[in-house]
Amino acid sequence: MATPNRANLINRVLKVVRKHYKPVPAAKDRTLFEHLAYACLVENSPHELAEQVFNSLKADYFDWNEVRVSTIRELTEVTKPLVDPPQAAARLKQTLHSVFEGVYQFDLETLKKQNIGQSSKQLQKLKGSTPFVVAYVTQSALGGHSIPVNNGLLIAMHVIGVISDSELKAGAVPGLERVVPKTKGAEVGSLLHQLGVEIGRNPYGSNARKLLLEIDPKAKDRLPKRKPPAPPEPPPQPTPAAAKGKAAAKDDKKKSAAKTAAPVPPAKKSAAAAKKKPTTKPTKRPTKPGSKPAKKKATSTKLTKRKPK
Repeated sequence: MATPNRANLINRVLKVVRKHYKPVPAAKDRTLFEHLAYACLVENSPHELAEQVFNSLKADYFDWNEVRVSTIRELTEVTKPLVDPPQAAARLKQTLHSVFEGVYQFDLETLKKQNIGQSSKQLQKLKGSTPFVVAYVTQSALGGHSIPVNNGLLIAMHVIGVISDSELKAGAVPGLERVVPKTKGAEVGSLLHQLGVEIGRNPYGSNARKLLLEIDPKAKDRLPKRKPPAPPEPPPQPTPAAAKGKAAAKDDKKKSAAKTAAPVPPAKKSAAAAKKKPTTKPTKRPTKPGSKPAKKKATSTKLTKRKPK
């Protein structure tokens, strides 16, 4: 049996969920494969929204193979009403691929003829299937006693103290099936699912806080808290080559600034230097081209005879 403390905490949870929610029965006219596809959609979303998307897929697509070959972006448009459209679309597409690659059809009714444990192991091997999906199909289609647990319910059970940190990472709530009888498994599973959807949709909201504190008033310090924003990353340091380039650019800027600087005005001359007139040398007149240079006049010295005394 589960420990008394854990069993008491689970019973507190059940008492509160019965007060706030109503059970949602699973559809009885679906095949095992259809339960599998529906589980991929309802994992973290309300039942009514999952039903809406499931019916849209059956009405808008020719068959499940057309859904399988559709892109995740196309399927996300169909799963928009859900809490996590991209994740639901990815789960569904991966699961359909895995089923088709295994049996080349979308029919898993042969699993009902096998042992429940053996069938559950085969479901676990499907790519895209989660512990929630396997538990839901085991409970709804195979008639086993396995209560599906979504992400929000794991958070709630951890805050209340039902599961430890390691059990939270493993995604399991040990002892849950021991506290809840098999005849009440489907009913309790739908109630716990609605609690998990409320907590998982907004763990920091007022509705989630009220529900968790109603279950355990001492859980105030363990309520989910928003993570502080991460500090901005420091700018990357420049590499040595970049640093040299910056230094060279600075030198070029200094040189260009020195070239474009205003010219220094000439120094004023002294008063004495200003009074002196510049001496100009006589310039020779240019000779005309083709003219002969003028001949110098010969100077003759006349000899005078002296008279005899």
